[in-house]
Amino acid sequence: MLRSFFSRRLTEAGCDEAGRGALAGPVVAAAVILSRRYRNEILNDSKKLSPSIRETLRKEISEKALSWNVAMVDNSQGNI
Repeated sequence: MLRSFFSRRLTEAGCDEAGRGALAGPVVAAAVILSRRYRNEILNDSKKLSPSIRETLRKEISEKALSWNVAMVDNSQGNI
């Protein structure tokens, strides 16, 4: 399991990305800030989870996160 936080003095966001890379196609990135009290043993690397577990976690995170956002950049949208 990932460490819950790296610094007790800072607000930290967990980030993950998926895609072929900025030059090859679209890239989707997400960031989430969870309460320090939040615990979930299966929350780790999304690429290692089944689609159904990712969907379950997506619902839970969007409901329980202090803040979250998802963004996509496509290689055809100009300079990155």
